[in-house]
Amino acid sequence: MTKAQAPGKRTYILDTNVLLYDPGALFVFQEHDLVLPIICVEEIDKFKREMTDRGRAARTVSRQLDQMRASGHLAEGVPLPGGGKLRVELGHPSDNAPLFAGAGASNDNIMLRMAQRMLQDGKSSPLIFVSRDVNMRLKADALGIRVEDYEHAHLQTDEAYTGVMERDVPAETVAEAYAKGSIPEEGEGISPQQFVVLRNATQLNHTAMMRYDARQKLLKLVGRYKEGCWGVFARNREQLFAMDLLMDESINLVTLDGMAGTGKTLLAMACGLKKVADEKRYRKLVVARPVFPMGKDIGFLPGSVDDKLNPWMKPIFDALELLCGGAEEKEETHAHRRGHAPNYQSLLDQKIIEIEPLTYIRGRSLPRQFLIIDEAQNLTPHEVKTVLTRAGEGTKVVLTGDRYQIDNPYVDATSNGLSYVAERFRSSPMAGHVTLKKGERSALAELAAQVL
Repeated sequence: MTKAQAPGKRTYILDTNVLLYDPGALFVFQEHDLVLPIICVEEIDKFKREMTDRGRAARTVSRQLDQMRASGHLAEGVPLPGGGKLRVELGHPSDNAPLFAGAGASNDNIMLRMAQRMLQDGKSSPLIFVSRDVNMRLKADALGIRVEDYEHAHLQTDEAYTGVMERDVPAETVAEAYAKGSIPEEGEGISPQQFVVLRNATQLNHTAMMRYDARQKLLKLVGRYKEGCWGVFARNREQLFAMDLLMDESINLVTLDGMAGTGKTLLAMACGLKKVADEKRYRKLVVARPVFPMGKDIGFLPGSVDDKLNPWMKPIFDALELLCGGAEEKEETHAHRRGHAPNYQSLLDQKIIEIEPLTYIRGRSLPRQFLIIDEAQNLTPHEVKTVLTRAGEGTKVVLTGDRYQIDNPYVDATSNGLSYVAERFRSSPMAGHVTLKKGERSALAELAAQVL
């Protein structure tokens, strides 16, 4: 570290995948300096023509770099808002030398050779290579280069927020909760809209399920929706909590996390249909999901847009068929079904329900709609931000998914959009979260989710 450098100041070399994952990555390193290899600029130029989220991220980064040119020469370094500098490293002929025995002249290896040269020059502050690519991190470490994942993509929490906590209280407190429907609560250590199960240590069956209202400083009794929605009835307390959030119009954002078979999507759609078709509180029910295949893709599908999307949207149609099935459908799945409902095709024809891939949601404005984003664990935080900024006045957004069942290779259990939103909105009274734990699809499905 030179005398001119501030104590603790570091220099980060960014891999292209960091910028494609988060176009705002240039502005999150605070007072530290950033180095962007010129090869990254070339790779970004290659991706910017794609009509995908990766292409949009590439175009955003290109615009940001172009705007920074007004502050100086990129090769010499331009100031960043946090106090650091961004410099585009043009490289050196030696960067094309073999990195190790058998190594080709790939862009990845050229970047690592560049980082190795800068490290040996010793002119930079403590040097760190940042990449989301596991193999790049392995090679950098083997070469003696300090390397890190993009930590801004991960939640820094000791354990995942479940939205539910338990508290031991005197029997009198439980009785008061049932008598008055609410009890005062200062909220220390409790998040807004978090559920609190009050229980008495001597009477384990004597419990009260409450939800914290941060605006009124009250714990309010839960259980108004035991009558169910569209033939769907809660089978466990987490499902009851989920329905409580889904039916509360004062809550604009609901995140439901849980393993396969816990009833996340079915509960969300049942409550959405009740609010849209029965109570007319929203204009329409919109259900969208990202298009990610499980395992090897089968390639292009023939037919119209609807024909192509049908396999991807099949889980949604399955849930609708269950909710809107006729009297012959007696099988119980997720929750008990009673009564009858119209065929779901009529709901689609009347535009009460709209089902589409998440790809088409960008650029739209969705006022007074009940919007369900299924499989949200496959979204990046940037993509989730795009979805949430589509919400117009009076719209309710529901994100459902399983953070441990991810098909997107660029996110994991702590960096996916569902986990990111649940944690970031934890302190907001307009958002609620529940982790559903008990599978209700079948005994086999629950066991498979637990042991495999």
